[in-house]
Amino acid sequence: MPYVRRDARGAITSLHRQPEPGLADEYLADDDAQVQAFVSNHSDSAGFARLDAGFIRVLEDLIDVLVRQRVINVTDLPPEAQRKLNSRKDHRQPTALSALNLLGDGTDLQLK
Repeated sequence: MPYVRRDARGAITSLHRQPEPGLADEYLADDDAQVQAFVSNHSDSAGFARLDAGFIRVLEDLIDVLVRQRVINVTDLPPEAQRKLNSRKDHRQPTALSALNLLGDGTDLQLK
Protein backbone atom coordinates (compact mmCIF):
# COMPACT_ATOMS: atom_id res chain seq x y z
CA MET A 1 0.00 0.00 0.00
CA PRO A 2 2.50 2.74 0.93
CA TYR A 3 4.67 4.70 -1.37
CA VAL A 4 7.61 5.95 0.58
CA ARG A 5 9.59 9.16 0.75
CA ARG A 6 13.14 8.87 2.03
CA ASP A 7 15.71 11.33 3.28
CA ALA A 8 19.28 11.64 1.95
CA ARG A 9 20.40 8.78 4.21
CA GLY A 10 17.70 6.47 2.85
CA ALA A 11 15.51 6.50 5.95
CA ILE A 12 11.75 6.62 5.41
CA THR A 13 10.36 10.07 6.22
CA SER A 14 6.73 9.63 5.12
CA LEU A 15 4.23 7.15 3.70
CA HIS A 16 1.69 7.90 0.96
CA ARG A 17 -1.29 6.02 -0.46
CA GLN A 18 -0.70 7.33 -3.97
CA PRO A 19 2.50 8.22 -5.82
CA GLU A 20 3.40 11.83 -5.11
CA PRO A 21 4.68 14.26 -7.74
CA GLY A 22 8.43 14.48 -7.53
CA LEU A 23 8.58 11.32 -5.45
CA ALA A 24 10.34 8.23 -6.68
CA ASP A 25 7.59 5.64 -7.00
CA GLU A 26 9.07 3.30 -4.44
CA TYR A 27 6.34 1.00 -3.24
CA LEU A 28 6.66 -1.21 -0.17
CA ALA A 29 4.24 -3.80 1.15
CA ASP A 30 2.29 -3.03 4.33
CA ASP A 31 4.14 -5.79 6.18
CA ASP A 32 7.61 -4.67 5.08
CA ALA A 33 9.90 -4.37 8.11
CA GLN A 34 10.85 -0.77 7.25
CA VAL A 35 7.20 0.27 6.97
CA GLN A 36 6.32 -1.45 10.24
CA ALA A 37 9.25 0.20 12.02
CA PHE A 38 8.26 3.63 10.68
CA VAL A 39 4.63 3.20 11.74
CA SER A 40 5.50 1.95 15.21
CA ASN A 41 7.95 4.83 15.75
CA HIS A 42 5.38 7.41 14.67
CA SER A 43 2.24 6.12 16.33
CA ASP A 44 0.99 7.53 19.58
CA SER A 45 -0.37 4.26 20.93
CA ALA A 46 1.48 4.69 24.24
CA GLY A 47 -0.18 8.06 24.74
CA PHE A 48 -3.60 6.60 24.06
CA ALA A 49 -2.89 3.70 26.40
CA ARG A 50 -2.12 6.15 29.22
CA LEU A 51 -5.27 8.14 28.44
CA ASP A 52 -7.35 4.95 28.31
CA ALA A 53 -5.98 3.75 31.63
CA GLY A 54 -6.82 7.06 33.25
CA PHE A 55 -10.28 7.10 31.72
CA ILE A 56 -10.95 3.54 32.90
CA ARG A 57 -10.07 4.64 36.43
CA VAL A 58 -12.55 7.52 36.12
CA LEU A 59 -15.26 5.10 34.99
CA GLU A 60 -14.52 2.76 37.91
CA ASP A 61 -14.77 5.67 40.35
CA LEU A 62 -18.00 6.82 38.72
CA ILE A 63 -19.53 3.35 39.04
CA ASP A 64 -18.46 3.24 42.70
CA VAL A 65 -20.14 6.59 43.38
CA LEU A 66 -23.35 5.52 41.62
CA VAL A 67 -23.43 2.29 43.63
CA ARG A 68 -22.73 4.06 46.95
CA GLN A 69 -25.50 6.57 46.24
CA ARG A 70 -27.82 3.70 45.30
CA VAL A 71 -28.42 5.05 41.82
CA ILE A 72 -27.50 1.65 40.39
CA ASN A 73 -26.74 -1.76 41.80
CA VAL A 74 -23.67 -3.69 40.75
CA THR A 75 -26.05 -6.49 39.79
CA ASP A 76 -27.60 -4.15 37.19
CA LEU A 77 -24.40 -4.51 35.18
CA PRO A 78 -23.86 -7.43 32.81
CA PRO A 79 -22.08 -10.40 34.44
CA GLU A 80 -18.90 -9.86 32.40
CA ALA A 81 -18.74 -6.21 33.52
CA GLN A 82 -19.23 -7.31 37.13
CA ARG A 83 -16.35 -9.80 36.81
CA LYS A 84 -14.05 -7.19 35.28
CA LEU A 85 -14.88 -4.62 37.94
CA ASN A 86 -14.37 -7.13 40.74
CA SER A 87 -11.03 -8.32 39.36
CA ARG A 88 -9.80 -4.73 39.01
CA LYS A 89 -10.97 -3.91 42.56
CA ASP A 90 -9.19 -6.98 43.91
CA HIS A 91 -6.06 -5.91 42.11
CA ARG A 92 -6.25 -2.27 43.25
CA GLN A 93 -7.40 -2.85 46.81
CA PRO A 94 -6.22 -5.91 48.68
CA THR A 95 -9.03 -7.77 50.37
CA ALA A 96 -8.95 -8.43 54.10
CA LEU A 97 -7.72 -11.95 53.41
CA SER A 98 -4.88 -10.85 51.16
CA ALA A 99 -3.91 -8.10 53.64
CA LEU A 100 -3.80 -10.60 56.49
CA ASN A 101 -0.22 -10.98 57.68
CA LEU A 102 0.04 -13.96 59.99
CA LEU A 103 3.81 -13.78 60.21
CA GLY A 104 4.04 -10.16 61.31
CA ASP A 105 6.50 -7.69 59.93
CA GLY A 106 9.51 -9.33 61.55
CA THR A 107 10.46 -6.35 63.72
CA ASP A 108 9.73 -8.19 66.97
CA LEU A 109 11.87 -11.23 66.15
CA GLN A 110 14.86 -11.83 68.37
CA LEU A 111 17.66 -14.11 67.38
CA LYS A 112 19.09 -16.25 70.16
